[in-house]
Amino acid sequence: MNALSVTEIMQTLGLQAKTASALMAKAPAAVKNKALLALARLLREQTEALQTDNARDLARARAAGLAEPMVDRLKLTPQVLETCAQGCEQLAAMPDVIGEIIGMKQQPSGIRVGQMRVPIGVFGMIYESRPNVTIEAASLSIKSGNACILRGGSEAIDSNQALARLVVQALQEAGLPEHAVQLVATTDREAVGQLIAMPQYVDVIIPRGGKGLIERISRDAKVPVIKHLDGNCHTYVDDSADVALALRVVENAKTQKYSPCNATESLLVARSIAAQFLPQIGTVFAAKGVEMRCCPEALALLQDVAGANVLPATEQDWSEEYLAPIISIKVVSGVEEAIAHINRYSSQHTEAILTTNHIHAQRFLREVDSSSVMVNTSTRFADGFEYGLGAEIGISTDKFHARGPVGIEGLTSLKYIVLGEGEVRG
Repeated sequence: MNALSVTEIMQTLGLQAKTASALMAKAPAAVKNKALLALARLLREQTEALQTDNARDLARARAAGLAEPMVDRLKLTPQVLETCAQGCEQLAAMPDVIGEIIGMKQQPSGIRVGQMRVPIGVFGMIYESRPNVTIEAASLSIKSGNACILRGGSEAIDSNQALARLVVQALQEAGLPEHAVQLVATTDREAVGQLIAMPQYVDVIIPRGGKGLIERISRDAKVPVIKHLDGNCHTYVDDSADVALALRVVENAKTQKYSPCNATESLLVARSIAAQFLPQIGTVFAAKGVEMRCCPEALALLQDVAGANVLPATEQDWSEEYLAPIISIKVVSGVEEAIAHINRYSSQHTEAILTTNHIHAQRFLREVDSSSVMVNTSTRFADGFEYGLGAEIGISTDKFHARGPVGIEGLTSLKYIVLGEGEVRG
């Protein structure tokens, strides 16, 4: 497929999305919910057929020598599809925020000023591997009254096209425009370059994937991008921490699952509690095969733990997102040094303090400059579903517009509305 035809395809998708977005913005809540419930039903009805399409992607991935963890991400098992269906039903049950008016205040002039929540318009979603993102993005787009253009990875093209056909069917059943959710059908990489450079049609781009993809899109996009590059998340065990609580939370934050961006990658421990805490958590990590990359003080406290895989940390380790059974460990003097270390090395994703000291907890919440900051719980909770957002389109470490897990409200904007009774300005 040559560049010209890709340009034509993308221009057509853009124009169709823009037209559909105006209709979606005024769609009643009941109609949007009808589409979501229809999509949930179709996912269940078509589970077998979807697995046939998915099998082609899996066979192609294995033939291409894709690593088994990557192949696993491509799978549309009945369980994955049931989770997608339940997500659609949960969104349908949530209140509709579009048209909501907040902060209405009377001014001295007599006018009343407030803000109304409205859809962003058109968003472009660029993602890799997991085809269930097609349903997550489509369902959030429908609920928030937007239109979207989806560009999944070439490795999941058959699965994504099959899912997109069900989305179109659900939109048509509800009487909504079929172009409200469009999938880029070409696997030509030029399509991505076009999608991120169409400000006349696309209002925001949301990339979900590896750091390389997100860096490229952030660099080349001509429209705003909601992004996070990596998740170097920290858990800090304060000098007043409850040790039993800290052991339980740190184990979960690191080992419950290694690959998500909200897993803890760096453990900071206050010096006065380190001799008590580190050998105990070291024993837990040793049993689970977690490699520990340590500062000299942590190394001295951990090197005699039976079965522990302990190495000296390099400067690079403090900035690393491992996504693997590896953790960096540093002993710090206290909460002040912990905050300074986090603000220097973290990717501003999610950080947690484990403490019984209220003043330290409040200071950590105020001073740590990340999109989610937690007290006495696992960083693994940094997730749209766990935050009660229904679902998430991604997690943003940007400071403008959306920050943290991006749910329905993150796909909306606020506009000022002014109500008067004939007032004129003097």
